[in-house]
Amino acid sequence: MMRKALIAVILFCCGVLNASPQNWHNLMKLPPFERAVTLIKFYEQWHTRKDYPYIGYGHQIQPNEKLTYPITEHQADSILRSDLRKNCAMFRQYGADSLLLGCVSYNCGCASLLGNKNKPKSELLKKLDAGNRNILVDLLDFCHYKGKRQPYIQRRRWLEYLLLFEC
Repeated sequence: MMRKALIAVILFCCGVLNASPQNWHNLMKLPPFERAVTLIKFYEQWHTRKDYPYIGYGHQIQPNEKLTYPITEHQADSILRSDLRKNCAMFRQYGADSLLLGCVSYNCGCASLLGNKNKPKSELLKKLDAGNRNILVDLLDFCHYKGKRQPYIQRRRWLEYLLLFEC
């Protein structure tokens, strides 16, 4: 019960609820994947030509893609869902946590979690690999933009944790 109350307060403070407890209740009725899509749409907002190379709800146009402006809401929704499924598949080995990790990587990029030749694997994934599910502090560390901590990104991570993390 305490978890639901905390979610409601954070959603209200972030403006996700439009001040309506009914909206929170409806959000919690959604399947987890739909919650993730709703959260991403809320935070990413609509990207236009001025946001190039991003389109729709934060999809980064790849060199081999033939996407052009404008796109429809339906196309953007479809692209978002496809991207989120691909991200979740990259973290499939983490089971129920793959949705949370896919949602974070939609914003930060998969390499920020998985690492690459220039960057080590994240502490978050190292903890999950070791069976340690106490990941909130590490998750909240994924809130930097251009080297600075951003409160709005930290709120996003809180919501992702509360709405998508399987306790």
